[in-house]
Amino acid sequence: MKKFVAFVLVLLLALAGWWFSGPYLTVHGLAQAIEQRDTTRLERYVDFPRVRLSLRAQVSDYMVRQAGPDVAGSPFGALLYGLGDQLGGAAVDTMITPMGIGALLQGHALYKRGRNELQGNDSWGPTQPAQPLKQAKGRFERLDRFVVDLDRGPGQPPLQVVLEPQGLRWQVVDLRNAVPQ
Repeated sequence: MKKFVAFVLVLLLALAGWWFSGPYLTVHGLAQAIEQRDTTRLERYVDFPRVRLSLRAQVSDYMVRQAGPDVAGSPFGALLYGLGDQLGGAAVDTMITPMGIGALLQGHALYKRGRNELQGNDSWGPTQPAQPLKQAKGRFERLDRFVVDLDRGPGQPPLQVVLEPQGLRWQVVDLRNAVPQ
């Protein structure tokens, strides 16, 4: 009986260790995929459909709040809002895909090359890799939600990357500002 209890206890500790290390392993894998500009591996760590839905809702909310109640309530405002919602949604749908992220990472490489931020002294050498998760700080919001805070620079609220379990692995499911607008 003691061996059975010890086995169950060890099994529970192993499961807890696996569960609580999952988000940290995901953040590490995501950072490596970004540094290596590997969009195929990026798909493993990001639930692109859920992120697109969330960002579309955030863009729509932002546009309504920027327009104000007077414009949003008028027929002309509704027309403008509909047009803006379509354009903003199309931009989100285009950029929040593996290919869109790949294009952003390629643009980052061109930007680094233009600023002469290269590895070594070779002008034809590779650029410094993108490392947006280098100073990331993570925490559990709930047992099934892990939030990573990314510092975007002075005067800007941190970007929060939200991870949730999707089957047996953790994935990015949302991006949000830390401070409500």
